[in-house]
Amino acid sequence: MSILRLAIPSPLRTLFDYLPPSDFTPAQTAALRPGVRVIVPFGRRQIVGYLVTLAQTSTVDHKKLRNVIEILDEEPLISAVMLQVCVWAMSYYQHPPGEVMIAAFAPPLRAGKLHEPLGEPGWALTTHGKGLPDGALKRSPKQALALKILQEKGSVVSAFLSQNDISSGVMRTLREKGLVVAQMQKSVSRTPTTGPALSLNEHQLPAVSSITAALGSFSCHLLEGVTGSGKTEVYLHLVAEALKRGQQVLILVPEIGLTPQTYGRFEQRFDANIVCLHSGMTDLQRYRAWEAARDGSAHLILGTRSAVFAPTQKLGLIIVDEEHDNSYKQQDGFRYSARDIAVKRGQLEGCPVLLGSATPSIESIYNASQQRYQHHILPVRAAGSTMPALLAVDVRKQQLTAGLSAALIEAAEKTLTDGQQVLLFLNRRGFAPTLQCHDCGWIAQCNNCDARLTVHRRRHKLRCHHCAASLQLPQRCPSCHSSALLTAGLGTEQTEEFLRQRFPSHTIYRVDSDSMTGRDAMQNLSQELLKGEPCILLGTQMLTKGHHFPSVSLVGVIDVDSALFSSDFRGEERMAQMLTQVGGRAGRAEFPGQVILQTHYPDHPALLSMLHTSYAKHARDILKQRVNLGLPPIGQMLVIRTDCSDMNTGEQFLHNLRKQVQVHIPPGTTLIGPLPSPMQRRAGKFRSQMMVMASSRKDAHTAAAIIVAAAQRLPTRQQMKWSIDVDPQDTF
Repeated sequence: MSILRLAIPSPLRTLFDYLPPSDFTPAQTAALRPGVRVIVPFGRRQIVGYLVTLAQTSTVDHKKLRNVIEILDEEPLISAVMLQVCVWAMSYYQHPPGEVMIAAFAPPLRAGKLHEPLGEPGWALTTHGKGLPDGALKRSPKQALALKILQEKGSVVSAFLSQNDISSGVMRTLREKGLVVAQMQKSVSRTPTTGPALSLNEHQLPAVSSITAALGSFSCHLLEGVTGSGKTEVYLHLVAEALKRGQQVLILVPEIGLTPQTYGRFEQRFDANIVCLHSGMTDLQRYRAWEAARDGSAHLILGTRSAVFAPTQKLGLIIVDEEHDNSYKQQDGFRYSARDIAVKRGQLEGCPVLLGSATPSIESIYNASQQRYQHHILPVRAAGSTMPALLAVDVRKQQLTAGLSAALIEAAEKTLTDGQQVLLFLNRRGFAPTLQCHDCGWIAQCNNCDARLTVHRRRHKLRCHHCAASLQLPQRCPSCHSSALLTAGLGTEQTEEFLRQRFPSHTIYRVDSDSMTGRDAMQNLSQELLKGEPCILLGTQMLTKGHHFPSVSLVGVIDVDSALFSSDFRGEERMAQMLTQVGGRAGRAEFPGQVILQTHYPDHPALLSMLHTSYAKHARDILKQRVNLGLPPIGQMLVIRTDCSDMNTGEQFLHNLRKQVQVHIPPGTTLIGPLPSPMQRRAGKFRSQMMVMASSRKDAHTAAAIIVAAAQRLPTRQQMKWSIDVDPQDTF
C-alpha cells in the first residue's frame, strides 16, 4: 500500500507518514503528485500538510498510521522545481520540513483555503446548455441572447454581458434551468513592451552581452559596480531581453522601503504586469501577487527576502540587488539566506542569477575569484559624475552639539545655501540610549533583556530596542525619587531637535523605523526629495540601502566610531559596506559630492583603508585575512543556540550535546563553547550558544546532520528551545 510522506508545520525535523483518504482507490493514490496540500489529523487538531513523496513502506506500525482527511488540490500549486528547492533547503538548513514548505505558499493557502485562480466573475455553458439548438428560448429574448453569446464565445465575463444589457437576474434564471454555470474567467495576459532605453557605456555593455548570452541556462554572475555606476540600467536591459523571450523575471531587494522606488523604475521602462511580494502587504494582496506569479500572468516579480520562494511558470532570470545586505538572511525561525537560495533555485530552474552590489559580500568575491561566478565590474559612475571626496574630521577635544562638529555644521550650511541636499547618518534611533539619575546613579534597564532602555522623548517613552518593551518616561528616579534625571549618548531625535533650531528655514526629514511607519512613507519621502529642494535628511541604516537621491551632495557620518569596533569577525566588512553605501548617496548627479566622517580615531587602520583605498581593494584585503585564519568563506560555520527561562539549563543542554557529538563529527571540525551569548538575557530568556567550525561545506553539512540528530534525542525541560543556524551572519 502507498504511504503519503508529508511535511507538517511543526518543530519536528521529520516527515510524517499517513495513509491515503479511506475512500481512495489505489489508482487515485498513485495519481497523487508531490506538492499537493492535504488536511490531516495531527494530535487533536486538523491541519494542512504538504505531500513531499509517496513511499511503499513505513517505519511506523501500519496499524498506527492515520488516514488523510482530504486532498485539497487536484494538481500541485508549486512546480516540481520549487518542491526541489524546498527539499534542498530542508536538508541544507536542517530545518523542520513543514516550516520550510509553508514559505512556498501564500498565507491563505497555508490556512487551508481552497485555491482560486485569478480572473473576473463570468459564466460558461453546461453540457445541457451546449446541446440546445439554435433559436432556443425564443420567448425570452435576453436569455436567448445570453445563450447565443456563450455558444459563440464559450465563456464570457459578467461585465461583457452587462454591456449587452443582460442582467445578473437573467443569468441566475439560466443557471436554475441548468444551462449555465458561474465560472471565474482568467484575465488575458497582455504582451509586455519595453520603452526607450538609455545607451550603455563601455563597462555596462560587456556585462549585458555576457549575461544575455547566458539566458536559457544556469550561470551565476556578480555585478560589482561603484555607487551610481548604473547597475539598475544593466538590470533593465537584461529584463527587456528576458521579456522578449516570453520569460518571467524575479527581482529581490533587501528592504520594503526600496520596493516602491525599484517598482517605479521598472514600471517607467516596461508596459508589463509587475507584482510585488513583501510582508507589508495584506494577505489578499500577497495571494493575488503569488497567484499572478504562479499562473505566469506576472512578467516581473519584485519582492524582499521571502519572494525567493514565489512560484513561477517560466522563470528566465533572477536578480538579487544589494546582494551583500544582511536583510537577506532570516534571523529567526527558518534561518535561510535568500541570496543563497536564489543561486540554488537558478541552478535547478536552469536560468542565470545576477548578484549586484557596490560592496559585494566577501563570500561572493571569493566565489568570483574561484570562477564559480562570472565577474563583471563597473568601475566608474554613469553619466560622468565622480565619486565623492572623503574627509575624516578628528573630533577629539572639539565641542560637539547634538553630535555635530563645527566643521560638519558649516559644511551643511554651505550645502543648503548652494541649493543642495544634506544627508546625515546616525545609526541610533530615539533621543538618547541611556537615562541615568544624577544623584544616585540609577540607570534605566530593561526588565527582560541585558540592555539599557532607550529614551524616546517625543513619545514620552522608554523603549527596549531588543524586545520592544515600552515604559512611560519617568519624572523621578524610581530608586531615590530624585528629579535629576539625565540623558546620556546620542540618538536621531536629539540631533533632529538641534537641526530644527539651527536651520529653521529648511525642512528636516528624520528617517528611521520610528518615523517611517506608514506603508508609503519611504515612497512619499523619495518623491519629495526628487523635487530638489534644499533640505536635511537625518537617518539610520534605512538611508544606506541603494536609494537614489540625486540632489544630495553632502553626506555626514556623525559617529563613525560606533562601527569601528566589533567582536564579530564580519565587523570590518560590514563597516566598510555601510560607510561606502552611505557615502555613495552623495554626488550622484551633476553636483560634486563630499563625505565627512566624524571620528575620535582618525588613525584607525580600517578607517585609513576606507579613506585611501576603494572598497574593492579593502574587501580583498579582508578576504586574505579570512583565508589565513580559516574563517568563512574558506571555512564553514554553524551555531547551535538555546533559549530558556533558566540560566543554566540551556548551557547544560549544549554541554551534553557536545559530549555526544564530538567523537562523531568529521576530523578537523572544531566545537567552540558552549558560551553565553553576548546579550545573555533577551525577552526574558537566557541564551547560550555553541559554534562549529568546519574546513569544508561538506564537513559542515555532515556535522550539522549529526548534531541535529543528537539534539533531537536529548531530553529538554523548562520549555527550553534549541535551534541551528547554518552560515550565521551574527555569531557573537
